[in-house]
Amino acid sequence: MNPDTSSPTRGAAAARSPMRTTLGTLVGAVTAGVLSIAAPAVCAQSQVASPSASEGLAGGSSQWAVGVGIGVRERAYLDADRKVNALPLLFYENRYVRFAGTTVEGKLLNYSLAPHQRLTGGLLLKWVPEGYKGSDSPALAGMAERKGGVMGGAGLGWQTPVANLGLEWTTDLSSHSKGQRLQLQVDRRFQMGAVSFTPRLGAAWMDRKWVDYYYGVRASEALPGRPAYQGDAGVALEAGLRMDYAIQRQHVIFLDLGVTHLPKEATNSPIVERSNLPRAAVGYLYRF
Repeated sequence: MNPDTSSPTRGAAAARSPMRTTLGTLVGAVTAGVLSIAAPAVCAQSQVASPSASEGLAGGSSQWAVGVGIGVRERAYLDADRKVNALPLLFYENRYVRFAGTTVEGKLLNYSLAPHQRLTGGLLLKWVPEGYKGSDSPALAGMAERKGGVMGGAGLGWQTPVANLGLEWTTDLSSHSKGQRLQLQVDRRFQMGAVSFTPRLGAAWMDRKWVDYYYGVRASEALPGRPAYQGDAGVALEAGLRMDYAIQRQHVIFLDLGVTHLPKEATNSPIVERSNLPRAAVGYLYRF
């Protein structure tokens, strides 16, 4: 519902469109393009691909941007190495659709509620790079692969002079986890000349199927020191900060920092050793 956010998940485009998976994030929170680089438990990929990509759409115009990014994120699993990725970034938006990284949004709502307030909404389709292979860690040896998948759902955004609020619901369309997530994120962008700062906070509710699939241990996978574990629904929290620097109007570099705090329903698992998952991503965007 991030987003991220990634969401995950911004520049001027993010300030006008708070529906990001967020939180990451929320889902990320950031959160999160490079969401598959810095993907938090709450977050979306648009957080990295879309910031500063556009400065609002006029009439029937469209805007797009391309770039490259690299990121690193800590993984929750016991003895699993940090994940480092480098990816090309792509952002495109017009009146009807928005594509950011691995997230596609079909726009349905765009209403002005009051001066400087707007309600937006639409349908979402996104790739979530969760999961692991048994070879990722000695502690995961003998575990069946947990796969990422395509998530589908809907999002709402409320833009106000104080902050932007985003709500996103998605469900697994790939039938891997068969789980659902509900993500909430609040962010605000501060502009200081050519530099902008966008702090964000978010939370993501993950249902029992989602938590059990990614953090549970099936009876057939249990070993001495790795007992069977069945996950339950829980809420992950995220905080992050997005920084953009416009070298020129068309050239933007960004840095996205975030941390996700997993719920006890995940951290009580015998294959999980970390509750706080920091991540960072840096990249460059060229805006057309």
